[in-house]
Amino acid sequence: MAKNKIEINELRCKGCALCTVACPQGLIKMSTELNKQGFLPAMITAEDMERCSGCTLCAQVCPDVAIEVYRGV
Repeated sequence: MAKNKIEINELRCKGCALCTVACPQGLIKMSTELNKQGFLPAMITAEDMERCSGCTLCAQVCPDVAIEVYRGV
């Protein structure tokens, strides 16, 4: 079975956290470490990535176009 993959561009993310609210499974969290721009970027662990349904809601709500979802890779 093919898996879904989420890529979050840490340098683009400004830490708005909209993706954390949009994810129906609550898989995306905010990092505790600042990125180079001084924001706390969104992140997803490898374990949580396994549970991703590939719905793309996180990418759809991201105002900085920092999230890409690859379905069935």
